[in-house]
Amino acid sequence: MAIYVTNTERKRPRGTNARAGVLGVLLLSLFLTFSANAQTIVVNTTVPPTAISKTAVQAIFGMRMRTWPDDTPITVYVLKTSDPLHADFCKNVLGVFPHQLRRAWDRLVFSGTGQAPREVSSLNEMRERVAMTPGAIGYLPQDDVDDTLYKLEVR
Repeated sequence: MAIYVTNTERKRPRGTNARAGVLGVLLLSLFLTFSANAQTIVVNTTVPPTAISKTAVQAIFGMRMRTWPDDTPITVYVLKTSDPLHADFCKNVLGVFPHQLRRAWDRLVFSGTGQAPREVSSLNEMRERVAMTPGAIGYLPQDDVDDTLYKLEVR
């Protein structure tokens, strides 16, 4: 003997699915809005605060562009690969996954043609290192940027 349970025995109040769907869409759009705008590229005050192209940002963090236009060496600082802000920065600003970026850095290091960026363990360390190193670049949440750094606009 088989027992079947029909939907009529487990009814939900009318409109619950629609409300849950709308709420889910709103929360997702809110999350994407905040995560897409969560980070700002910051540079040392020796670097003029100008706008830079997305291609140049990708070249700098991909360790392919090594000097600023005035021939000042670029020192790149990044958070650890496991840090959520690093993953967010890679995906939303650079347009790559963190493991793809790591693979590109490893290829440069192992082939002897370049080096990986300097890794920092915290936002405070990122702020301090970029502020103290001439020609340095990094990224921080928008609300963590102070007067010791310049924001770099990406166009």
